[in-house]
Amino acid sequence: QLQASGGGLVQAGGSLTLSCAASGPSYSRYAFGWFRQAPGKGREFVAAISRNGRFINYNDSVKGRFTCSKDSAKKMVYLQMNGMKPEDTAIYYCAAKQTILTVDPPTEAANYDTWGQGTQVTVSS
Repeated sequence: QLQASGGGLVQAGGSLTLSCAASGPSYSRYAFGWFRQAPGKGREFVAAISRNGRFINYNDSVKGRFTCSKDSAKKMVYLQMNGMKPEDTAIYYCAAKQTILTVDPPTEAANYDTWGQGTQVTVSS
């Protein structure tokens, strides 16, 4: 199971850190992704991190502003968001995919088999 937290209201240019807590014994077998869904829009890829944490993919719209990381000892995945923009407003979801691959974490939502409940992020202008 996954539980995302850390959302809230922030002014443009501000920062937030989202956390995703993973429960279960197989944390090390999973790649993790962050996705977001704005009102009236489809689910959008944000970032993904490989099971060993060495490979990270980002949506071009967040490169240089967002950082995805993981803490295997705590079974946590993080999304540090800096320089936030109003267009970052969305519900953010963490997701997990069990995989044998240690490279190139997936960027397509359909590739993930476990999802958290989402946390609302609102960026005011």
